[in-house]
Amino acid sequence: MQKLAPNDLLGLEQYARQRDAFRAQAIAHKRARSIHLGDHLTLLFEDRATVQYQVQEMLRIERIFEPEAIAEELAAYNPLIPDGSNLKATLLIEYADIEERRQALARLRDVENRIELVVEGHAPIIAIADEDLPRSNEDKTAAVHFLRFELSSAQVAAWRSGAAVRVRILHPHCSAEAILDAAQRASLGADLA
Repeated sequence: MQKLAPNDLLGLEQYARQRDAFRAQAIAHKRARSIHLGDHLTLLFEDRATVQYQVQEMLRIERIFEPEAIAEELAAYNPLIPDGSNLKATLLIEYADIEERRQALARLRDVENRIELVVEGHAPIIAIADEDLPRSNEDKTAAVHFLRFELSSAQVAAWRSGAAVRVRILHPHCSAEAILDAAQRASLGADLA
């Protein structure tokens, strides 16, 4: 999947005029790319469209328009775009209550290393977490992690031929599994080119 370049982005004024439509389209696109694992964990599988939306929003919020600063944002977010043999996801650990979130992040330490993608008939693919920098310490995990799932050519072929696909967490304090539905399989399968 092609990485984003500066000419793929809208200027601040142009984005402001188109933001409502752009945002609605991004939210609809993310629906088939979001996998809920229990009540508090979500995997958002990233692609070029989700990353473009995130970059546009960062440029808007930070009022970034200088070419060097735009290049920095692209350098930070482009690694989230899949490379053709992998899927990339943002893991979100979501608790509305601050104290409950604090306790959960301590209890879920190392959860980012216990997430698997399973293509039926093949060995589980264990997520590679936070390649850019560690986000957990001895006391707690972070609320956001970046994951990569590397698929073999056999796993990609099985995916394309209709094998069931599921995502699961195998953590002592959190066990959950989700089977991808047809829309999710199609949307994520498009990343495997």
